[in-house]
Amino acid sequence: MLKIKERQVIEAAQQGMDAFVELFYNEIMNHICGELNAESMQKLTPDQITLVAYCIYREEVMDGGHVQLIHNGYGPFIFLNPFAKAMRLWGAKDFSKLVYSGRRFYEENQKELTNECTDEEFMAIYENYPEADDLDDEFIVMEEEVTEIVAHYIDENLTNFAQIEE
Repeated sequence: MLKIKERQVIEAAQQGMDAFVELFYNEIMNHICGELNAESMQKLTPDQITLVAYCIYREEVMDGGHVQLIHNGYGPFIFLNPFAKAMRLWGAKDFSKLVYSGRRFYEENQKELTNECTDEEFMAIYENYPEADDLDDEFIVMEEEVTEIVAHYIDENLTNFAQIEE
């Protein structure tokens, strides 16, 4: 089981919800040596996997949108797993609906969005998928609220994420 020092949790909580969520995400990734694959996921709890999925989703979408998320190969992990359902169960109902919308976008466009291409060709992809902009904008508006929900869920379910040690 993943172990985190109590003082780290307290310090991260004092820094805010982003730092709190990032602490658990970083510790989970350290626990699996930064390698997210079928073998390493067996070492994680369902809640830990959901947190990893959220952090990847947030990072990719905030950096380059749904086009980048899918192009970088995260489509199956985010959209073909019960991530949206888990987010709904954590209390992020509007975000869950957004992930389901993202899944439809992914299923309709995955072939084109996952093709190998140059950086120039990749940038041109954005022009071909304006509907991705709507998904991106919707997440940007709700990101802070969703991260707060995630942080609250972690706080209320600490033992699902790590053993907290003195």
